[in-house]
Parts: sequence; C-alpha cells; structure tokens
Amino acid sequence: MKTGSILVVDDNKNVLSALRFLLENYFHQVTLLSSPNQLTSILKEISVDVVLLDMNFTAGINSGNEGLYWLSVIKKFDSDLPVVLFTAYADIDLAVNSLKQGASDFVIKPWDNAKLVATLQSAYSLGQSRKEVKKLREKQAVINQSFNRDEAFCWGKSEVMSKLRSLLDKVAKTDANILITGENGTGKEVIAREIHRLSMRYEEVLVSVDMGAISDTLFESELFGHVKGAFTDARTDRAGKFEAADGGTLFLDEIGNLSYSLQAKLLNVIQSMKVVRVGDNKPIPLNIRLICATNRNIEKSVQNGEFREDLLYRINTIHLEVPALRERKEDIPELAKFFLLKYSEKYNKNDLILSKNAIQQLKEYDWPGNIRELQHAIEKAVILSDGTELQAGDFYLSRQEKINSKLTNMSLIDAEKILIENSISKNNGNMSVVASELGITRPTLYSKIKKYKL
Repeated sequence: MKTGSILVVDDNKNVLSALRFLLENYFHQVTLLSSPNQLTSILKEISVDVVLLDMNFTAGINSGNEGLYWLSVIKKFDSDLPVVLFTAYADIDLAVNSLKQGASDFVIKPWDNAKLVATLQSAYSLGQSRKEVKKLREKQAVINQSFNRDEAFCWGKSEVMSKLRSLLDKVAKTDANILITGENGTGKEVIAREIHRLSMRYEEVLVSVDMGAISDTLFESELFGHVKGAFTDARTDRAGKFEAADGGTLFLDEIGNLSYSLQAKLLNVIQSMKVVRVGDNKPIPLNIRLICATNRNIEKSVQNGEFREDLLYRINTIHLEVPALRERKEDIPELAKFFLLKYSEKYNKNDLILSKNAIQQLKEYDWPGNIRELQHAIEKAVILSDGTELQAGDFYLSRQEKINSKLTNMSLIDAEKILIENSISKNNGNMSVVASELGITRPTLYSKIKKYKL
C-alpha cells in the first residue's frame, strides 16, 4: 500500500530514474532532485515525509561531508523529518557520525531493492510517530490552557427552560453546528459544556475560545496555529485552538464580535474542515463539533452588513436561545439554593440557609446581569455573612431600582409596607435604625409592623 511522500536527492540521473521506477510502487508522491542547492525551497513548497539523500555531489570528493552538511540543513528546517543517507563508499566512522547528527539510517550503493524499501518505510513510520508525538504535545499545551471544566448544572423548572432542555437533548448527540444566543450572564458557555457532556464526543476535550478577547493580529495564530519562524516571536511550532479541539468540541464564544475581515478566514476553515498553520502551506484535516455563542442580535448584524450571512448559515444549523433570568423568575429560588450550596462549601459555612424574605427579594429583583449577577450576589452574601441564615439585607442589589419599579402603580398603604419591610431587612432588624431611617418614632414603627403583620 502506498504511503506518504519521499524526496530523493542524488546527482546521478540514472540513479534517480531507477529509484522513481522502484519507489512509485510504495509512496504516493516521489520527488526527484539532482542538486541539493534547491533542498530548502523544495521543502517549503511540498510536504515531504522522508528524504533519501546522497552523501557526495562533487566529482572526485568522496568524504561524505557534503551529505553531512545537507543533513544539517534539513534538520535545521525540520528536526523531525527522517533522512536516510545514500553512498557508494562504505565507511563505518562516516555511518556512525551521520547517525549522531540525526540521520535515520544509512544505505550503501549498489542497493538491494527490498532492503532499501524496508529502510525507507521504516524511516517513514518513525517520522509519522514523531509527528504524532509532537502534535499531541502541542495539543496538550493548548488543552492545559483550555481544559474541560466539569461544572454542576442547574436547569430550574420553568416551562421555557424545560423546552430548551428538551431541544438540547435532541441535538446534543448529533454533530450539528449550534449557535447559542442570549444576554450576557445567561449561561451560554454552561449550556455549551452541557451539550458537549451529552454528546458522543464527551470523552474528548472541549476547547473554549473568547473571540472578543483575541486581537485581529493574533487571530490566525491563536485559532490556526503557527510554525517556527512564522513571525518574530514564533520560536516553536504551536497548535491552534482548532487542532487542539480535534476529535472533540470547539466553543467560539462571542463570535458576533469577530471583525468582518476575519470572518472569511473562519468560514473557509469551517467549510473545508482543514486548517493551515501560519507560515506553513500544509492543510491539516479537522474533526470537530462546532458550538458558537453571542449576546448580539446576529440577524440584525447580517442586515447591517456587520456579519457574513454565509458564515451565519454555517454556524447556525441549530439555534438555541437562552432566556434572561427575569423571564424565568420561578427558577430563582432553586438557582439561589444551588449557588448557596456551592459557596457555603467553598467558604466553609455549611450551615447557611436562605430566609423567606431573602428569597422573596431575589425573586422581585430584575437581574440585569442574569444568572452571573445572581451567582456573584450569593457568593458575596456568603462571604460577608455572620449568622446561619441569609436575610434580604445581606444582598447588595440595586435596591432603589427595585423599590422604584415595585412602587409604580402601587397604593400608598402597600408602598409603606414595602418600605418598612425593606428597611427592616436592610438593617437586620435593628428597630432604632429602621425608625430613624424612615423618620418615625419606635412606637409608630411597632404599630405599623403590627398593622402590616410584618
């Protein structure tokens, strides 16, 4: 079976012709070169898996030093490229020296066809193993920065989340590209991780990329990778996020922030499922599941000429809209208890519970920052808590905004009740402070508390 590409470098045209006839039966591509002076340019132009290199090119010189020199040139270009040296002058010291300098093997002319083919195929296999190890190392380096985070997930029991969960369960086990939309803080990345967890790729990595945090100048290097020397700071080969996610899931968060000029490059990779590293010309096949997310109205961005319509079609096979927290307030008590448990354990306050007035206040608030704001509010309350029960006053929300919205179209009696209730909660039941804040005496305060059954 034919495998790989071989480059043969020899100044004897008869040798080149004979080797072409032989090696075309075993390699997909056989490239012949009669002068080593073109070696570097050829290696840049074509993909080569193994090199068969003559050791002497100048008439009357049989030292093998020319071969050793060109061996060093090849190794400087690609240290992992296997090179088999070829000479008519057998010399044990020369053979040992060539192996020390990185040659994979040493073949003597005239050659035995079967032995030569076996040697070259062995060198090819060695090269493929090196490439695989290198690729895994590069991939691991990226994965170490973007490792899977196994986070617990709380769906809630609202109808809108039940519908979302039902749709997610249907599409998770497919490889369909998914676009997740929703306001900031609604949990789009958590949804993406839940899709990955339920998919057929759950044993592979999920690589998350914040597209809004990548500058235009670093976009290609970060996503597609680069080879050594591609630019000033490219000191080593580096796999990009696409390669790192190979076999698993790639999550492109805030894709709506990607500039129009870079959208075409992203589209090309998604369409072809091949990536070319910066500074290289070899396409690398990909096998990924793509999930994207944005807080923007992406269809409006298309209408405004800010987002490519063809890219939207590629990433939007399935569309999941994550609702804002104000649209699913019945889930707030369950979410609050979920985060309370998480942060109680984290900060060693395991006896904490939420009071009824705290839960009521959380339900009444509009949560412009959505679940993320709720999570931070719970964490802050846990950190600052002194007792075993969190009260409404332990939560530092946009209180005036909440009160103003609630007082709108409300009777004077109901408004007074709300004001007293919030002041008591805010001041942790210190009636002297409450009375002073409301501008009434303590007896009047107690009378109103009795009247409103607070």
